[in-house]
Amino acid sequence: MGGTVPHRRPLGIVTLSQMKLRRVVSVLALGVTALLVGMVLPAGAQSTSPAYAGDFPDPFVLVVNGTYWAYATGSAGLNLQVMSSPDLHTWTAPADPLPVLPSWASAGSTWAPGVLERGTTFVMYYAVHDTALAKQCISVATSSTPGGPFVDSSTAPLVCQTNGSIDPYPFTDPHSGRTYLIWKSDDNSVGEITHLWASQLSSSGLSLTGATALLLTEDASTWQAPTIEGPAMMVPAGGSTYYLFFSGGAWNTAGAGIGYATCGAPSTLGGLHWTCRDQSTGAPWLGTRVADRTTVFSGPSGPTVFTDTTGKLRIGYHAWTGTTVGYDNGGVRSLWINSLGFSAGKPVIP
Repeated sequence: MGGTVPHRRPLGIVTLSQMKLRRVVSVLALGVTALLVGMVLPAGAQSTSPAYAGDFPDPFVLVVNGTYWAYATGSAGLNLQVMSSPDLHTWTAPADPLPVLPSWASAGSTWAPGVLERGTTFVMYYAVHDTALAKQCISVATSSTPGGPFVDSSTAPLVCQTNGSIDPYPFTDPHSGRTYLIWKSDDNSVGEITHLWASQLSSSGLSLTGATALLLTEDASTWQAPTIEGPAMMVPAGGSTYYLFFSGGAWNTAGAGIGYATCGAPSTLGGLHWTCRDQSTGAPWLGTRVADRTTVFSGPSGPTVFTDTTGKLRIGYHAWTGTTVGYDNGGVRSLWINSLGFSAGKPVIP
């Protein structure tokens, strides 16, 4: 889940830009130690080991006929990653679901896939580098199977705002049946405050229809700087409050975390209107976890929410395993999956 070209990739595939370094340094100057004080979670709240220990950033989980399909930002030379599991514990080896990029895109900066099932077609949204525009944009590819290969036959991006667009997340509203694409404008790539957006998708999922709504703006005076990103929208069964989970903070530090906002129902009268209220300005909802004086994981980000085969609500995310933060230090962003519940209107990991 930070906006310049290198943020998704292990060191050695893409190098950090000067802009990203300046943003990270500015966050560190605020005092990472102070940020961490509010981020340590109580023991017993989560798993003590990852669901998948390999590098699997920006995960998205889709359940198809009793099988879990997990997608992620590329690693080890893959454009993107996909693997499957019958139980969320045993996984196939990651493969590349998108071996060929569209002609207008450059390899090396392909991030954060999200997949939508549309009848017999699977539609993948992902961020990729537009060569001519020299910025990150969102594209779309399709496949007849959840594991791919997905084919992107586009001649231009699906979404590409002035500063770029990344982190697409498809969400189907259980109340209206409408499907929306949620994403982040890559404003921090040019040193600006970041925003999260939404637009309704067409019935095929291959295009946007109607207006775009601003969901949330980064609170740059808090732990959220230098970016909010990686949005994931959901509404509990039978509920009327929509929850927008998001990543915040510098992605390659222990100060990164996951926050959430509460939203009303989207309205499509006179355009798309969707009002959200940030509930995580004081501290992340989910941050670096310490249990029995041992750091279990650091800097969680990249939330995804899904219902498992038993009907239980789950939240997945990536985090640096233990205290080894950063690819240049040998760290990996492993996949973590926990149960998700709600208490007094607030999300909890039971």
